[in-house]
Amino acid sequence: MSTHFSGALTALITPFRDGMVDEAAFSALVERQIASGIHGLVPNGTTGEAVTLSVDEQKRVIALCIEVARGRVPVVAGCGSNDTAKTIELTRYAKAAGADAALVVTPYYNRPHQEGMRAHYLAIANAVDLPVILYNVPGRTAVDLAPATVAELARHPNIVGHKDASGQLDRATRQRIDCGPDFALLSGNDETAVGFNAQGGRGVISVTANVAPELCARIQECCLAGDYGSALDIDMRLHALHKALFLEPSPAPTKYALSKLGLCAEDLRLPLVPVNAATRAAVDDALKTAGLL
Repeated sequence: MSTHFSGALTALITPFRDGMVDEAAFSALVERQIASGIHGLVPNGTTGEAVTLSVDEQKRVIALCIEVARGRVPVVAGCGSNDTAKTIELTRYAKAAGADAALVVTPYYNRPHQEGMRAHYLAIANAVDLPVILYNVPGRTAVDLAPATVAELARHPNIVGHKDASGQLDRATRQRIDCGPDFALLSGNDETAVGFNAQGGRGVISVTANVAPELCARIQECCLAGDYGSALDIDMRLHALHKALFLEPSPAPTKYALSKLGLCAEDLRLPLVPVNAATRAAVDDALKTAGLL
């Protein structure tokens, strides 16, 4: 199994302008990420508003990220949906486009039980010879991928990691024991990523890294080196930003922050709307605390 999915991987936003994907802004964001030392890129995920993109747009975002990255960092393409057949289609496309792995969220809305989720992931892993990273985010999907199910799925050679946004840090230790040293355990929550690493994790798929890629990369490098004191020092600078970016539905606060930095428009797709004045003020303060403004 692959061991190169570690450190700080950015859950990229998808910038829009006049209702369309802003390819120039997206390409510039990818270049900024790589120049800042980020360890990987994740296009077409939750933060990328994938559920409001057409299938053609999803494929284009994945392909554009791969084209711009040019192999300099791994690209983990968001391929998940609540439809197994559609997920397989996107995963096949990601492989053909040159992605390094697929990030596959648990099926949302359908609310399958553990056996249904196990069958979903095995169908994908059996259909496409591409590394798959599981993604558990109960707060968004209304289902929880149990550690025992993760351990079972980890036996498949194409299932190489897990983005865990359950918020239960003790799961990292159990999954490290159950899944072995090479399984890529990645936090899905910026604010607890340092603690997740201390309990067995190897990195984070980060929303904050859209805004502060260099600092997020440094935190993870310190964790991987065992220097948790330095990691916490940097993380404390970002604590307010971690929180502010989720004061309203993500990625609305993140797009506002990036617009403040002059990196893209604030445009979102309905049903998301721009953040209110209180959130803008909180994001502004957090950017200043982090030394970004």
